[in-house]
Amino acid sequence: MEKAVLQTIIADLRAGRAPVLSAEDFPCFSAEALEGNGHVSPAYLDMLAKRLTAADIPTFERALRAIDEGDLAWLGFKVVYDADEAQRNTDNEVTKKYGDTGSADGEPLVFFCNDAKEIVASREPSPRDVFQMKDVTRGPSMHNEQFEGLTWLSVPLFEAVRVWLLGASDAASEVAALAAHVGFDVTVVDYDPAYVSEARFPSARRIVLEGGGFDGLADLACAPQDYVCVLTRGHMFDPEGCVWATRHGAHYVGLMGCAGKNDRVHDLVLAAGATEADWERVKRPIGLKFGAKTPAELAIAIVAELVDVRYRQRYSEEARAKHEKSLGRE
Repeated sequence: MEKAVLQTIIADLRAGRAPVLSAEDFPCFSAEALEGNGHVSPAYLDMLAKRLTAADIPTFERALRAIDEGDLAWLGFKVVYDADEAQRNTDNEVTKKYGDTGSADGEPLVFFCNDAKEIVASREPSPRDVFQMKDVTRGPSMHNEQFEGLTWLSVPLFEAVRVWLLGASDAASEVAALAAHVGFDVTVVDYDPAYVSEARFPSARRIVLEGGGFDGLADLACAPQDYVCVLTRGHMFDPEGCVWATRHGAHYVGLMGCAGKNDRVHDLVLAAGATEADWERVKRPIGLKFGAKTPAELAIAIVAELVDVRYRQRYSEEARAKHEKSLGRE
């Protein structure tokens, strides 16, 4: 989410103007995100914009502050497609009791919620709505289709973790699709444009290196918070990938391959100037261990590990323990 977008919305509301909200800025309302959803269309965003008033300014101001503070927070949207049904539905025998009313007023709403469950909105929500507003913190909402008459959408106010895929292998193609689906910002790097194609990597940023190899990788830089997956075709450029990732201090570095091959990569990595400490930072083999063999299966193992690394990076040990306890996984 760009700060300038929120600042413009606030300025419009202060001036008494209806802001312009676009699906580019609020991708949860894009045609792609809503594909197959018969209750909501991108046009809903225009209707929602016209309903915003000065009372919504604190919501957007809180979102702006969350960006400045690096808070794990979201802007959420209560989307009502049947107001009568939204107010009429009540808790059932399975769900936890949240009062005797459904949605308090059957009206759409823009709200702020962060991982600490702080909520800011222009009006008081019902207990049922509070339950669903808090649920946007589960990416973006775990039970958004649970009750009739309304649904819930949200956009994060924090940057997605960037995942670098070094090598446009078949496994990398599968990883790119799955990683993008679970909210990573994916960049794939290779020297052969036939492999780094839009058809193979439709949702990724694609970089084609010049020179017929990975020497051009030295002209790129990853950030310390980035994740790097070394998945080069035929493993031929695995050493270059490991050296590059460790030199830039990437938060996570994973290397695909068997122990014998990786022993040879170890020698080449050290010969290129890396240290044993650098090598020990490389997770090898990459991915969670559950018997994955095919490229698609390996992608599941790899992305599952990326999700776990992200989870541990974002949440404290105390928060993780509380979450595990709530699921009965102590």
